[in-house]
Amino acid sequence: MKLKDVHNYIDQFIYVLIFLNVGAMILESHESLRVAYGPSFYVFELISIVIFSTEYLYRIVHAIYKKGLSGALGYVFSFYGIIDLISILPFYLNQVIKVDGRFFRILRLFRLTRIFKIGRKSKSLKVFTRALMSVKNELTFTLFLSVLTILFSASAIYYLENEAQPDKFSSITESIWWATVSLATVGYGDVYPVTVGGKIFASLISLVGIGVVAIPTGVISAAFVEEIYKERIKRKS
Repeated sequence: MKLKDVHNYIDQFIYVLIFLNVGAMILESHESLRVAYGPSFYVFELISIVIFSTEYLYRIVHAIYKKGLSGALGYVFSFYGIIDLISILPFYLNQVIKVDGRFFRILRLFRLTRIFKIGRKSKSLKVFTRALMSVKNELTFTLFLSVLTILFSASAIYYLENEAQPDKFSSITESIWWATVSLATVGYGDVYPVTVGGKIFASLISLVGIGVVAIPTGVISAAFVEEIYKERIKRKS
């Protein structure tokens, strides 16, 4: 059996284990199952962590063997290297550091990142990643513009609504929530302006929000289409 075939079998096993881990996490969220099968969930998690940790160390050693220290550092700080580390790190943190239970539950959410490991050999995900990297400067500018717009909106609505609703718009920091959901055009309705000035401003911000959401969407879509076109050209040549 060739080494390449062995690697393929290992990858397939890891993919199955990832899906089982995600399924176990979902089942464990049910209190009745957690109470009845808590020890079994823990044992399965422990076995999975051992396997994922071995895989992580193997990839580091393999990278050193192929490209030396620079190869190992390249893997460790790569997207999938960080995903591999994040997917196992919370388990070890909980064993070493006594953290608050609520904080640990948040850390356990990172178990879901294991599913991103599946995309390691996905051509579609690689195309999408290249598309994002090709427009990273545009996305960075869009993010900066979005943050700036949110801060401006939060400041403006604070001064417009603070006197009428001091409990809901008590500070600019508290107003950031309203500004974010308004610019994202979500509008949960838990906080909203009641003054005439606030309503007029909210109407304008909602229109601006459509553009703020549309710009990165259009940029990513265009880059993705371009990468797909390049991929098709490669296949034909």
